Amino acid sequence: MQTHLVRGYNLFYFSTLAIFISFLPVYLASQGFSNTTIGSLLAVGSFIGIISQPLWGIVSDKVKTIKKILVGLLFISLLVGTLLFQSSNMLSVSILVGLMYFFFMPTDPLTESLNFQTAEKRNISFGSIRMFGPIGYATSSLLVGIFAEKMGMDSIWILYLFFGAISILLVATLEDSSSTSKPISWQTLKQFLLYGPSLRFFLLVLLIAIPHRMNDSFLGIYIQSSGGSTGLIGQGWFVAAVSEIILFAFSHKFLKPGKEWTLISFAAVMYIIRYIASALAPSPEWIVVTQLLHGISFVIFYTASIQYLYTIIPEEWKATGQTVLAILFFGVSSIIGSILGGVVLDWGGGSALYFFMAGLSAVGLLYAVFSRKA
Repeated sequence: MQTHLVRGYNLFYFSTLAIFISFLPVYLASQGFSNTTIGSLLAVGSFIGIISQPLWGIVSDKVKTIKKILVGLLFISLLVGTLLFQSSNMLSVSILVGLMYFFFMPTDPLTESLNFQTAEKRNISFGSIRMFGPIGYATSSLLVGIFAEKMGMDSIWILYLFFGAISILLVATLEDSSSTSKPISWQTLKQFLLYGPSLRFFLLVLLIAIPHRMNDSFLGIYIQSSGGSTGLIGQGWFVAAVSEIILFAFSHKFLKPGKEWTLISFAAVMYIIRYIASALAPSPEWIVVTQLLHGISFVIFYTASIQYLYTIIPEEWKATGQTVLAILFFGVSSIIGSILGGVVLDWGGGSALYFFMAGLSAVGLLYAVFSRKA
């Protein structure tokens, strides 16, 4: 029963997350915010998230509970998010976005800890639980796109409230788990960041992650500016999420020891092809089709990166390395990508942005090739 409940929680939690991540930029654009302003808001939010995620992890360690922290954070996020998706004033939106990144984004790593510990307790695979996350993300993206097309962007707070409330009810019924991760000491972090192999590797991750996060922030706006509807935006995220599910399911077949650097380079090539295809898209429907390459580019890059990281760092630094990788990929790159992406989008439009993203990925590919030979 607990296994089904945690799967259901993942389904509705990631459905809620999809509304915030995928449709917040589109909602802000519908309220008249410029792309530069949207990028700046997301960048500040990402900076807050970098601070808040380890902070709430430490709180979870201290009180030895994940479930109670999740219930509290999700409840506050439900209230804040519902207000956010009904706001249009710059000051109120800025405050509410900051609060969402402080309270809502830390629920992601806590949810992953809950999933992992549940899988260990029940002696089942982590993937059999986690796969319900992208299923929820895909389904929610499709439903929200259709709903917003018929009812307007001002109405998506209703779905956010619905999915969020169910996720809170479900997590409240789960068995509790205590956080097992150890807080990172500043001394350990300093030693780790000055370690040559990890330093070079993280630079590569940053080069690839920045355009990836640009796409996350501005895909919906690009589709809409090309003449696409909110329903089509939902379809784009649906296609991306489905491709991710498929690639995660088969990742064990291609993720072989010793092949990580080749896979990382291949993923960089796929990112370049994906962004160029998006830049040259003759219609918004074609932009949606290019999201089929999301699974090939992201899943291969991210899984190979984690596996490669574990081969170059000492055993005692593995937890630290995983944390730093997540902060770089989902935090630092979001700050840089949101600001740069908004400026480029306002300056040259969607095609210019995606050509720029392809260029950054090409730099990452060249760096990967050069670093491998070094």
